[in-house]
Amino acid sequence: MAPSFEPSTHTVCVMDASGQLGFSLVQRLLHRGYTVHASVQKHGEEMLNGISADHSKLKIFRSDPFDYHSIVDALKGCSGLFYSFEPPLDHPNYDEHMADVEVRAAHNVLEACAQTETIDKVVFTSSATAVLWREDRKTMDLDLDERHWSDVNFCRKFKLWHGISKTLSEKTAWALAMDRGLNMVSINKGLLMGHDLTIDNPYLRGAAEMYEDGVFVTVDLEYLVDAHICVYEDVSSHGRYLCFNHIINTHNDAVVLARHLTPNASYLPHSVDHGKSFIEQRISNKKLNKLMMDFEA
Repeated sequence: MAPSFEPSTHTVCVMDASGQLGFSLVQRLLHRGYTVHASVQKHGEEMLNGISADHSKLKIFRSDPFDYHSIVDALKGCSGLFYSFEPPLDHPNYDEHMADVEVRAAHNVLEACAQTETIDKVVFTSSATAVLWREDRKTMDLDLDERHWSDVNFCRKFKLWHGISKTLSEKTAWALAMDRGLNMVSINKGLLMGHDLTIDNPYLRGAAEMYEDGVFVTVDLEYLVDAHICVYEDVSSHGRYLCFNHIINTHNDAVVLARHLTPNASYLPHSVDHGKSFIEQRISNKKLNKLMMDFEA
């Protein structure tokens, strides 16, 4: 991180601030001294009220990612944006139509950033599912990393809707950022191990294949928040960053996760095999680890 960076001089927007990541980002940014524009959709205002003792440091906006003008209002005066997509309440599940929804939202948000003169940097939250779904993933000589993209046709063939949506929306964001001269970085996060994680999470479609291929990665919320702030504050950050701090590649890991996802399931063993057998890791987060070495949370 550049030694001259002073958070108290920065006003940033968090969108959508009602999600688990967005809410945690708002809390951490306020704690670091930022002024925050917290943008929510149709819910979430109540949970944000009262989290800042200094009312001048937190402003709450109701912004619809499909309403361009509401996005512009939330961005006014901001030097940065932390953007993560939260599915609309009337369309909460990932299906073959979600890609169109998420792409349109990303387009609107990036276009609004391009029209906001004060925006210096955009941190775009994407997913590891925009990296790892490829026909050749089993035969590649190199580990998967930020240079790789999921194959949309492969995702469509196996109905990997989450991968399609994240790949197309991130590519849309990058195309607009490059065309408009926006400084953007993306965080391609693993499966977020939050309190609300369930077996229905769309990231988990294809979980068995991810496990067998050595690319089933997860991330803790605290580490994910740190990564977002690190790439925003570090002037050297660029491009995409795969973000995870754990990989599910042993029988023990798989059973622990299964019990977390289905705590009442009777068919899962209570004891696990603590043997040393494991699946070789085939995905790398070295780029982010190097950047975060000197980051002070």
